[in-house]
Amino acid sequence: MAAPVRLGRKRPLPVCPNPLFVRWLTEWRDEAASRGRRTQFVFQKALRSLRRYPLPLRSGKEAKILLHFGDGLCRMLDQRLKQHRSSGGDHAPGSSGAKSPAQEGPPADVQDSAMPVLVQPKAGGSGSYWPARNSGARAALLLLYREHLHPSGHSFLTKEELLQRCAQETPGVASGSARPWPALRSLLHRNLVLRTHQPASGASEGNVQEPQLELRPGEYRVLLCVDVGETKGAGHRSELIRQLQRLHVTHTVRKLHVGDFVWVAQETRPRDPATPGELVLDHIVERKRLDDLCSSIIDGRFREQKFRLKRCGLGRRVYLVEQHGSVHNLSLPENTLLQAVTNTQVIDGFFVKRTADIKESAAYLALLTRGLERLYQGHTLRSRPWGIPGDPESGAGPSPKPLCSLLTFKDFNTGAIKNKAQSVREVFARQLVQVRGVSGEKAAALVDRYSTPASWARVSHCQALATQTPHSIPSLLAAYDACATPKEQEMLLSTVKCGRLQRNLGPALSRTLAQLYCSSSPLT
Repeated sequence: MAAPVRLGRKRPLPVCPNPLFVRWLTEWRDEAASRGRRTQFVFQKALRSLRRYPLPLRSGKEAKILLHFGDGLCRMLDQRLKQHRSSGGDHAPGSSGAKSPAQEGPPADVQDSAMPVLVQPKAGGSGSYWPARNSGARAALLLLYREHLHPSGHSFLTKEELLQRCAQETPGVASGSARPWPALRSLLHRNLVLRTHQPASGASEGNVQEPQLELRPGEYRVLLCVDVGETKGAGHRSELIRQLQRLHVTHTVRKLHVGDFVWVAQETRPRDPATPGELVLDHIVERKRLDDLCSSIIDGRFREQKFRLKRCGLGRRVYLVEQHGSVHNLSLPENTLLQAVTNTQVIDGFFVKRTADIKESAAYLALLTRGLERLYQGHTLRSRPWGIPGDPESGAGPSPKPLCSLLTFKDFNTGAIKNKAQSVREVFARQLVQVRGVSGEKAAALVDRYSTPASWARVSHCQALATQTPHSIPSLLAAYDACATPKEQEMLLSTVKCGRLQRNLGPALSRTLAQLYCSSSPLT
């Protein structure tokens, strides 16, 4: 006889089917991250796999069916589950009667009166999170919370400040590394820490801006900053530093995210000698030997570097081309290199300087340093936020008056980071530059006409029509959808004005872009 059918409301599954396993894996991952162990990645992969599994697990052995769960990890879960049951916990870690971490409360060794109040997780989350004692995550949360409560605090800390203070409170946590700190990355992933790229420009809760830096005549010196990449590698790199020392050029070596040489006005009598104020002068130099120029043209770095130099916030851009060996031994013809250098000067607006060897390059840098010292002598320099143009009456054209409203070195170098978070508009521009024949100026003209390729702009357009309000710049795909025929799509971008001469983009590139964004068949 068949079993009777049971009718009634279906019992809903818990938000997290396995809250205890998720909690324990999270603790193990954060503990391994705070100690710099590579097992953190094993726990992270297992945690990601467990969160995707919709059914409750009654033992660690059952978790063997999931990806990234080996015998050792399953034994660890079973041992922890046995300890949990012996201490009076529920029988099944994934049952509906299991205590969630929020119900159990924090462990005794984590309780602290200064602990920030954790928000309730959203639906689909994995429950509250309690970092282990002496872990980097706990130290970071406490430091940020105390900074938020401090009456004269900024309500934020920079990454360098946070890592430095955490290293003082938890000496076992390694700081100063170039890679992201795993514990901090874990907090960002849980939305417990908010990351902004420029808190000084109003990204923090208190909308606090850093005080303006002002350097009067006699309070600063002109210092040449050399990218660290110019001092490493083959022997010619260290030769450049020797030549600068021979010419008595005051210089320093540091990491530059764009360009090879910049000049800063460095404070001579700072309040904190360890961190003197620095303003970046409106000049930047990109140095290329002929063999490096060939390889950069072949792999695409040539156009990308010029595009980034145009967006670095400095107006006087110099392209230093250095002779190296015979042009007949290069991978590209001499005419191709001459054309690339000419386009850099005529079309991109760079000042191109050609030198015979590294000695002449060093002499040119020394000449520029002396000239900038004379140019800025007797001028008062002030800082300006990133994205705001400098003095409109200076820094452009042949005017002898220098640009005195300058970026701080920190803002300049942070704004030039290559892999920083980008808007859809910026990614769209970088995508267009990859198309053969689309230069930086042509990509900028297309982005000005169509701010994004995404289809969400079509929704905005429909909403604007429904509310009888004018909509902003349409998307490229929306413009293509409005074309009646494929021929009209191919000619849509042909009349876009580009560059200083305001020339048309042309039918050939317009046809290529139409095929890229409208055709579902393989590109030809």
